[in-house]
Amino acid sequence: MSIGIKPLGARVVIKRVEAEEKTASGILLTGSAKEKPQVAEVLAVGPGTEDEKMELKVGDKVIFSQYAGTDVKYEGQEVSIMNQRDILAIVE
Repeated sequence: MSIGIKPLGARVVIKRVEAEEKTASGILLTGSAKEKPQVAEVLAVGPGTEDEKMELKVGDKVIFSQYAGTDVKYEGQEVSIMNQRDILAIVE
């Protein structure tokens, strides 16, 4: 899937997964009460650099640092662009 954004260096483009709308006990949350998710899907990856080899691939589900990246709205889709080093883990 091509999204029209090609990250440079060791950067990745991610899309956050949707936040939970209900608590475990079944209480519905309003928009402001939902936590911003820190799990995302990788949409595009850069080629990496000589110092930092690209370890991620398109389709990986990842956990990332809370304040990492730059949020961008492109062609109606909200994505974040961040350095690979801001990705903390791959969800298996």
